[in-house]
Amino acid sequence: MTDMRHHVWDVSLNPHTVPLFLWLQWTHHRSLQPVQPVLIKYGVSFAEFDLLATLRNAEPEHTLTPSELLTHMLLTSGGLSKVMAQLESRGLIVRLCRHDDRRVKPVRLTRAGRALIEQAMAEAVSATADWLHTALQDEELAQLTRLLERLALTPPPS
Repeated sequence: MTDMRHHVWDVSLNPHTVPLFLWLQWTHHRSLQPVQPVLIKYGVSFAEFDLLATLRNAEPEHTLTPSELLTHMLLTSGGLSKVMAQLESRGLIVRLCRHDDRRVKPVRLTRAGRALIEQAMAEAVSATADWLHTALQDEELAQLTRLLERLALTPPPS
């Protein structure tokens, strides 16, 4: 675990913001660790998992255009193309053709993709919950969730 004493010079920049920024980064890194065995088990990367989960959360047809996927994910268009190609080759998604605009190829989750993401998500959430509950009580988790939601929904100043 990183020791905040190694970042004393950083704290001099802003004693409230810098430690929070660093702890958010370290917490994000740590939060991915319980999920890693699940990803290995199902043979998917974080990006593939994210894409499958994003499609799973789409309307009942579980179909989005690449542009829509990009608005929900933290990938570049080039990265998205690579992830889609990998998932399509494994039969977890299909690329559809639109008759009204052949340039747009919506992406649909297949039955196999849905089965994989449903099981993997259940295991990932369980592993993450186990980790979270080793450090925080339910009331603390609810408070942290509310605070992080407020931060995530507040746009940065212009």
